[in-house]
Amino acid sequence: MRGVAGTLPLMTLPAALLIDMDGTIVDTEPYWIATEHELVAEFGGRWGADDAHSIVGFALLDAAAELRDRGGVDLEPTAIVGRLLEGVIDKCSVDLPWRPGARELLIEARDAGVPCVLVTMSWRSMADAVLSQAPDGVFVGSVTGDEVEHGKPAPEPYLKAAELLGVDPADCLAIEDSPTGAASALAAGCRTVAVPHVVAVPEQPGLDIRPTLDGLTLADLF
Repeated sequence: MRGVAGTLPLMTLPAALLIDMDGTIVDTEPYWIATEHELVAEFGGRWGADDAHSIVGFALLDAAAELRDRGGVDLEPTAIVGRLLEGVIDKCSVDLPWRPGARELLIEARDAGVPCVLVTMSWRSMADAVLSQAPDGVFVGSVTGDEVEHGKPAPEPYLKAAELLGVDPADCLAIEDSPTGAASALAAGCRTVAVPHVVAVPEQPGLDIRPTLDGLTLADLF
């Protein structure tokens, strides 16, 4: 697009970047899966790869209910969530692996004045563990799974993130890695990019699927 004849094209930027955490900016999904296996094994249950992949992106209480019902973990869902968080946070304290291109995109957004909100189904303790290791100033807020009534795939997490900034979700760029997360962002009306990681994300109208964030800019995605 040209505003004045002979000038360079103007770059269109989102009003905000709303971005998922696990599997999207940090490669923590293997930590969640490993912790699930450890917990199920403790209770003598069975938990295969298909079971683990089926709950990627779930609200934690919903995932915990699956671990109880399918995996045989004889605890209440809130207690299961506590055990999962403890295990994953411990693993993150040893090594927090960033997904390719994620840090660079967050830094670009910060430097361009595009506010970024973390939108995760992990609970506050887990989100804070990651936020503490993020580049300075890249996040202006966060929405966590224990702070919403209806988690992904419901639109509430992304609607709440946009509300925090006072912007229209339709003017926001959302980035996700799972079908559940993508469904949440699309239902909220966000322009949505999926970068599949542990599980495939089916094609659907309005969803831009990219193999990686590596080398991509906000203008590439919006």
